[in-house]
Parts: sequence; C-alpha cells; structure tokens
Amino acid sequence: MSEYIDDTKGKKLGKKRRRPNLIILTVDVLMYAILLLQMLYVFTGNNIHEITGIIFFVCFILHLLIKLDWIKSLLKGKISMKSKARVFSTVVTCLLFACIITLMLSSMGVSRLIFPWFKVLGSSDLHRYLASAALALAALHGGMYFYVRTEKKKKATVFISLITVLCLCIGLFGVPYINRHFRTVSIDYSDAVKGEKAEWKGSKPLVVYFTRLGNTDFDDDVDAVSGASLMYADDKLTGNDQLLADMLEDIIDCDKKAITLTQKKYPSSYNATISEASKELKANARPDIEPIDVSGYDSIILVYPLWWGTVPPAVSTFLESSSFDGKTIYLIATQGSSGFSSSTKAVKESAKGAEVIEVMSIYCDDVPKSRDKLLDWVKSR
Repeated sequence: MSEYIDDTKGKKLGKKRRRPNLIILTVDVLMYAILLLQMLYVFTGNNIHEITGIIFFVCFILHLLIKLDWIKSLLKGKISMKSKARVFSTVVTCLLFACIITLMLSSMGVSRLIFPWFKVLGSSDLHRYLASAALALAALHGGMYFYVRTEKKKKATVFISLITVLCLCIGLFGVPYINRHFRTVSIDYSDAVKGEKAEWKGSKPLVVYFTRLGNTDFDDDVDAVSGASLMYADDKLTGNDQLLADMLEDIIDCDKKAITLTQKKYPSSYNATISEASKELKANARPDIEPIDVSGYDSIILVYPLWWGTVPPAVSTFLESSSFDGKTIYLIATQGSSGFSSSTKAVKESAKGAEVIEVMSIYCDDVPKSRDKLLDWVKSR
C-alpha cells in the first residue's frame, strides 16, 4: 500500500524514512514474487502452494504494520486527495486490501493441508478469480507508486495498463491453459489401488462410474492431464473416476460397471468435450448407453465427474433407465472446483424412489491418493 513521502520537514526526516522504505520495498517485492509463484500451482503442487500462501499473508500483515501510520491518517481523513492520481491510487489500495482479505478466506476454504476444516468460500474457481484480481490490482497499485513520481505520465499510463491486463490474463487464462496442456500425471497403479480390505455392511453394492476413457475418441498423442480427468497408471491411460472405482472394487471386493456410450463419442480435446457437454446439458440430451442391470443390488456407489456443476448427460441416462425404488445411491463426485454443486439434486430428480447420500467430493489432484479416504468411509458406515 503505497505511502507518498512529503519531506517538507527537512532532510533529517527524510533520512529517517529511508530505512523503512527499504523494508517496505523488500516486503513488497517478496509479495509480488509469491503471487507469481502461486500461479504456478500446476508445477509446485498443493503443499508448497499452501505454505507459500501462508508466507504471503505474513508479509501482508507485516506490510500493514509498517504502513500503520499511513492507514491511520487515511481513516482520519488526513491524506491529501487534491489530485486525481492520488484518489485513484487510494481507491486501488482499498480494493487491493479487500481483495487480499477475501483471498485469505478463500485460501483457507480450498485448503486441503493446513485448514481442511475451514469451509467458507471453498470454491477453487472463486479462489482463482480472487488471486487473478489480487495480482492485477497489485500491479496497478505498484504502478501508481511510480506514476506520481515520473514526468512521463502518458508512457507510464500505457505501461501500467499493459502490465495490469497481462497480470489479469495470466490468472484467468494462462493458469487454466497450463493446467490443461502442460502437466502429465503418472502413478503406480498398485500403490494407488491395492491395499487393506473392508467389509461392507449388508449386501455388497454395485460400483457404477463414468469417465472420459471409453467414451472419447482420443488422439494417439493425447496428454494425460489431471485437470482433464486423465492420468497414466503404469504407463496406461486411465480415467480419474475409473481409478476410484478400481479402489472401491479392491476395498469391498464388489462388482463394478462403466457407463459407456453406444453411439457418438466425445472429442479428444478436453475443451471441445466441455463445449459438447454444455450443448447437451442445454438441450437436456440423453445419449444412448450400454444397459446396466441394477436389479440384483440394494446399494449403488455412483462415481462421476462434475460437468458444468452437474452430472454428465450419460449419467442421467443411466439413472433414468433403471428402477431404483428402495435402493440407496451413494455419490462420489470428482471436480476441479468444489463440492457436489447441483449434481445431488440432479441425481435425486433422475433416480426416482432412491435414497441419495453424498459421500465425498474429491478434487481432481487428490484422486490418486484417495484410497485411504474411501477405506475410512467404508469402515465408518
């Protein structure tokens, strides 16, 4: 938060202010660096992302303490607002403060390591939007500090505007693009799937899952990107939801069946698939699938990805093509945002007569390490 120095009281005061300004500069540069590092979540992983996030907020608090006199002066109306640049800079500073505070709450809401118990503002999409806004406002905030000191106002305005737009684009478009195209996930299948068994209370359930694998005409060189619901397990292309179904099959020793399209498949490109899914959902489409007989089961564990906040159309086809009277459907959703969104409501509307129970919503990055969570759930029933 920029403080404009007015050395009208003489050189002695100016000397006293040089040291704090060096501290402020160091803290600010560190905060900018951390913000940019946080945008590389794809490569750093969740743990480093959360730890560096804590460091960022410690720097932020330190920044506020250093600027405490300026903040008090602002609140008391003692900061001069004679120029438009000063007014604009102050507004940006206040917006940045509010954005960072909200970002802090959002960071806790999406935390899976340090604050897993905190559920407020737990949307990954919201978190990314706030981080993008914070980076852009921080660039604008820092730019205004130099704007008031330069005589080349027009060039400074153009430069600051470009940097601000660039920062916004990095967060909104650059990060998702990197996540979709530059990270390949590879795991050891046995380590992820095999392990301790657990007894299912009552008759064994049927695990039904939907994944892009088997329902997509993949190109030969398709990348296995976690955010696109794919990974390599022992160098074999595997779907996130397929892996979870395999885990459940190993834990419970039960049957499992895949929801498989019988006609048109989805395109290889993840973005093209999302676009196609959007069209299907708007048209309330019900694509044809291979029949799945659920008559011999009292319980169904349904594993599915969230598409536009709800179940894929093929899952709705499955739910509407069978009788679920007196049956229990347990929901396990995979997602790149948070929660079950509107999928639970959609399942209840499609599976008439079934008791629908939310089990867990698993973030896409966490799928390979979810066996213990599934095991604990089966044990706790």
